[in-house]
Amino acid sequence: MTERKVTPWRGGSSYKDSGVDIEAGDRAVEALKSKIRKTTRPEVVGGIGGFAGLFALDVKKYEQPLLASSTDGVGTKLVIAQQLDIHDTVGIDLVAMVVDDLVVCGAEPLFLLDYIACGQVVPEKIADIGAGITDGCRYAGCALVGGEIAEHPGVMRPDDYDVSATGVGVVEADQLLGPEKVAAGDVIIGLASSGLHSNGYSLVRHVLLGAQHLSLTTVVPEFGRQRTLGEELLTPTKIYAKDCLALISECEVHAFAHITGGGVPGNIVRMLPNHLDAVIDRSSWRPQPVFGLIAETGQIAPEEMERTFNMGMGMAVAVPADQVDRTLALLMARNVPAWVAGEVVEGRGEVQMTGKPLS
Repeated sequence: MTERKVTPWRGGSSYKDSGVDIEAGDRAVEALKSKIRKTTRPEVVGGIGGFAGLFALDVKKYEQPLLASSTDGVGTKLVIAQQLDIHDTVGIDLVAMVVDDLVVCGAEPLFLLDYIACGQVVPEKIADIGAGITDGCRYAGCALVGGEIAEHPGVMRPDDYDVSATGVGVVEADQLLGPEKVAAGDVIIGLASSGLHSNGYSLVRHVLLGAQHLSLTTVVPEFGRQRTLGEELLTPTKIYAKDCLALISECEVHAFAHITGGGVPGNIVRMLPNHLDAVIDRSSWRPQPVFGLIAETGQIAPEEMERTFNMGMGMAVAVPADQVDRTLALLMARNVPAWVAGEVVEGRGEVQMTGKPLS
C-alpha cells in the first residue's frame, strides 16, 4: 500500500485563487449604485446593499390590491452580445421580458431584482450589463431594489454570463385584465416590435451564423444605413409597460398579449376564452427585413417563422370596437406604431391567421 503524503501549501490559498474575486464583485456593485438610484420610486425603503430590497406598498391607495410577479431571462441573445463584446443593451431586453409580462394583466410594475451569473467578474462588463438593466427600469417606471452577482469559475467560461430577473407589480382586483373581459366584436390592435426582441435566437444563430457562416459585422443592405447584422440582432426589446398603462388609464382595454415565444398565434390565443376566436389578418402589417432574411436564408416555412418569432408585432391589445380610434390616436401620440390587426369572433378559443403568410 502506498502511503498518501500531503505537502502543505506554504503560500496559503484564497477564494481568488479558485477563480472567485470578491473585490471585483464589490467594485462592480459600487459602479452600479449611482445608476440604480436613478430607478427609485417613492415607495423604496433604504438603499442598495442590504440582504433584501424593501418596498412600502401603500395599501390605502388600493381597495383590493393583487400583487403580480414574473421572472424571465434573455436567452441565447446573450451569445451575440458576448461575441460582439457589447453588453449595455441586454439589460433592457431583460427588463422588457419581465415587465411586459406583468402589464398584460393590468399590473403596474413596481420593482425588480436581477441576477447575473458569470465565469469571471469584470467590473466594467458588469457595469455595462447593469446600465442596461437600470435603463430598462427607468423606461418601465419601476425600481431596481437589489440583485445578485455570482461568479462561477470552472462552470462557466470567463467571458460567459447569464442574466435573469424577477419583477413585482400591483393591480386592483376589479381591474384585472384577461380572457374573462374579451367579447365577440372586440378589435385586436397590434403594436409594432423593435425587431426580433428576445426570442428565437437559437434558430437565428443556427441559420445565419452556423449554416451560412455570416459575420456579425456584415453590412446587410436590406437593413439600411450601413447597418450590420450584429447591430440588428442586438436591437433592444421594446418596453411597452408605460404605453399599456396609459391605454388602461385612457381607454377601455379588455386584454393584452405579449408576443414572445410562440409568436403571434401562440400568444394571442392566451387572451381568448374558450368560446371565442381571434381572426388575425397578416396583410395588415409588414414585418421588418430581418425576418425575411432569416426565412429566406434558412428556407424556413412560414408556419415555423410565425410560431418562433414576433414577426413585427410585439404586443397586442383587445378593445371594444368603439375604442379603436381613441386607442390608435393615443399610441400614435406616444410614438408607438400600431394598426388594426384583427377581430374577435365566436369560436373555440383558437387563432385564425388569414391572408398571405408573413415574410
